[in-house]
Amino acid sequence: MKITEQIKQPIAYEMELFEQKFQLSMASKVALLNRITHYIVNRKGKQMRPMFVFLVAKMLNNGEVSERTYRGASVIELIHTATLVHDDVVDDSNRRRGFFSINALWKNKIAVLIGDYLLSKGLLLSIDNNDFDLLKIISIAVKEMSEGELLQIEKARQLDITEAVYYDIIRQKTATLIAACCSLGAASVKPNTPQIDTMRKFGELIGMAFQIKDDLFDYGEEKIGKPTGIDIKEQKMTLPLIYVLNNSSRKEKAWLINSVKNYNKDKKRVKEVIAFVKEKGGLDYAIKKMKSFQEEAIQLLQDYPDSPYKASLELMVEYVIDRKK
Repeated sequence: MKITEQIKQPIAYEMELFEQKFQLSMASKVALLNRITHYIVNRKGKQMRPMFVFLVAKMLNNGEVSERTYRGASVIELIHTATLVHDDVVDDSNRRRGFFSINALWKNKIAVLIGDYLLSKGLLLSIDNNDFDLLKIISIAVKEMSEGELLQIEKARQLDITEAVYYDIIRQKTATLIAACCSLGAASVKPNTPQIDTMRKFGELIGMAFQIKDDLFDYGEEKIGKPTGIDIKEQKMTLPLIYVLNNSSRKEKAWLINSVKNYNKDKKRVKEVIAFVKEKGGLDYAIKKMKSFQEEAIQLLQDYPDSPYKASLELMVEYVIDRKK
């Protein structure tokens, strides 16, 4: 059995019901909108985010979920989908999960409007049900994701990212959404309790490990849907590169910065940079940091009694850093 199927087992019923509720939450009177949202629903990914919501809720609530849990999962999926649609426009990307992106099929204007529609649907789902605590969790996540992206763009222009700034970027850009999923799961069944913050921290740590794993793919040989060296071509400062920049001689550092700034489209030079980063221990350092985030996340689960939901969350933490794509 695939690890994702194993993780999903204790929440299989909830995930099935969630898919029906999620489709209903996107419904519109406009035929074009329904055609596009149908396209989105039929090309869904692994659905890790709703899985986090349900697993956390069931772990904290003796295997029970509430209608709020379903709404929390739907809201996070609506808003996550909205950000992906907008990202594809920003990146001028024609593919998403191996299929044509919305902007490739329906052009940018419609894609931006679809993203706006999904975002507003998510907000209204919370407001209409007075889930203001859930809405606050999600709104903070969206704000932080935007700040993280802009901070990354600003720093990429100067190539002056320290390790601390890098963690700030990935905390906001990637980890904040997984943190929101876990705190939503907790808030849906245990409102106004310390569990919400514990689970937010748990999700944040997983998100940090997840992003570092993504950084490592840039240097790997595995086929993961994106060619190696893409981050270097896009002048994204990833942890292996930052570590090596901080631990190189002045001459090596100048060569590295010059390579990323001026030769980032030169395939031969990008390969040389990848080889240099590997040789200088950049990958080993990033793996060590990724594992420390993973261990910290696992540690946070130790206070909870054993259950199939806790076991699945532990599996999820392992999957995040063992995945092949």
